[in-house]
Amino acid sequence: MAAKKKTAKKARGILQPEVNIGIFGHVDHGKTTLLQCLSGKWADTHSEEIKRGITIRLGYADCVFAKTKEGRFTTEADALAEKAEYDLLRKVSFVDAPGHESLMATMLSGATIIDGALLLVAANEQCPQPQTREHVMALQIIGVQNLVIVQNKIDLVSEEQAIMNYEQIKAFVTDTSYKDAPIIPLSAQHKVGISNLIQALEEVIPTPERNTAKDPLLFIARSFDINKPGTEPEKLVGGVLGGSLKQGILRVGDEIEIRPGYDVIEKNKRVWKPLQTTIVGLKSGGESIEEVMPGGSFGVLTSLDPSVIKSDKLVGGVAGHIGKLPDILEEFTLDIHLLDRVVGVNTDVKVEPIRIGEPLMLNVNAAATVGSATKIKKGRATFNLKLPVCAYPGSRVTISRMLNNRFRLIGYGIIEG
Repeated sequence: MAAKKKTAKKARGILQPEVNIGIFGHVDHGKTTLLQCLSGKWADTHSEEIKRGITIRLGYADCVFAKTKEGRFTTEADALAEKAEYDLLRKVSFVDAPGHESLMATMLSGATIIDGALLLVAANEQCPQPQTREHVMALQIIGVQNLVIVQNKIDLVSEEQAIMNYEQIKAFVTDTSYKDAPIIPLSAQHKVGISNLIQALEEVIPTPERNTAKDPLLFIARSFDINKPGTEPEKLVGGVLGGSLKQGILRVGDEIEIRPGYDVIEKNKRVWKPLQTTIVGLKSGGESIEEVMPGGSFGVLTSLDPSVIKSDKLVGGVAGHIGKLPDILEEFTLDIHLLDRVVGVNTDVKVEPIRIGEPLMLNVNAAATVGSATKIKKGRATFNLKLPVCAYPGSRVTISRMLNNRFRLIGYGIIEG
């Protein structure tokens, strides 16, 4: 086997993910199947997800890209299975975001922690579907620049249908930031076209320059209890945080703070108090490591009571060194940028101005909250937040409005200092 290339990042001999790649697209276009094809992991592990056949929470899986001696792009797992000689390229972390319209908040939360994206379009359906359009607009608003389009399910259509669908995709992205994005035909179900896809991901979504000198900032996308029912008290372990590091380095033994934390009632008022804990372990791809750097998703094992963390109670929060995190914001003022038309509906609906008291869904970092405007003046709006968030001035916030019992993307805002 050939030696690994310098680009693959290791810590204590463990290859760490270098980049987060989101997988987006309309419901049932094959996102989770493609993720299984690449990583060998089925990301829909929650019982309700299995029952309903859709992704409800963000799914994660890692994959190591490789290149065979003959120049074919593949995964390390497939190269080993084929007993082929190969060079390691890099390890990537995939984020599987829900495509269902009612889960837009989860999709937007996933989009904020990625460095590039895969957009799946089913070859056997008209393009664009409502959520395909909404996901593309959301990725543009959040500032994701690098996109690879996957024309999936080519095994279900004739050559003529595939070409017609391909032209629909090209026409759809012509007026977007992704007009030059490559379109890769494949069948995730039969693992056809995977080599071309990996090559496109290597060429189009480079590993970003990371700033490890800054104070660490972890976006929390999952929080859970890993203890099995009936575990003896002396064998219980602390709760686990899952997410992605935006900047800095976290190490085993670090004392960290989690904001906003938990809510309590004091003097008949609901207040939020940060949590403090110690990192007792770090996990990447099931392997224990001593430190993590930006890029990829990982697990942070803490000393916190698992009942405080379980069932995604801390999702949307941030973690980092004590006293080095953004302020807890129960209100903020946004510089507002509204779209001309509502995204995600089949009809042409004009975006109306934001109204005082109107409840809107606001997404920032990995957090989703509902905010009501208390002041509106000259393209600026101040919002009271139902759930507080932690974010620096200059952070981008997506704005969605309730239309026909669904939150629909209508624009974005920038947090003012």
